[in-house]
Amino acid sequence: MTLKEYFENNQGRGIVSTADNNGNVNAAVYATPHFLEEGQIAFIMRDRLTHKNITENPKAAYLFIANGDGVNGIRLYLEKTGEEQDSARLNELRRMKSSNSEDQSPKFLVYFKITKILPLLGDGDAGVTIE
Repeated sequence: MTLKEYFENNQGRGIVSTADNNGNVNAAVYATPHFLEEGQIAFIMRDRLTHKNITENPKAAYLFIANGDGVNGIRLYLEKTGEEQDSARLNELRRMKSSNSEDQSPKFLVYFKITKILPLLGDGDAGVTIE
């Protein structure tokens, strides 16, 4: 199963973890990733701590806990490859439109390559591939 198919067939919660240059860790709840060409994924980020950290340190992890019985999910190990701010592509990908018309804070479409996929528990095969 591809990663895109996995997320199309599973509901749950996602958490992006980042660290700054000094190793100070942050974790934040995020929606499922956006799937792009060439096996890349992207997240839409506001100008907050997760974005600040990923600007200093390009490595991150995304932990997804799937709904259902037991403890199921996957872990994605990521490396930032680029970003765009308030772009047309970002607006096309947005799943939720802000109901607050005064929300003019910058938004970033941050691109990642996936360096490793692991199951939520253990270090075996997660049963999914990037493409």
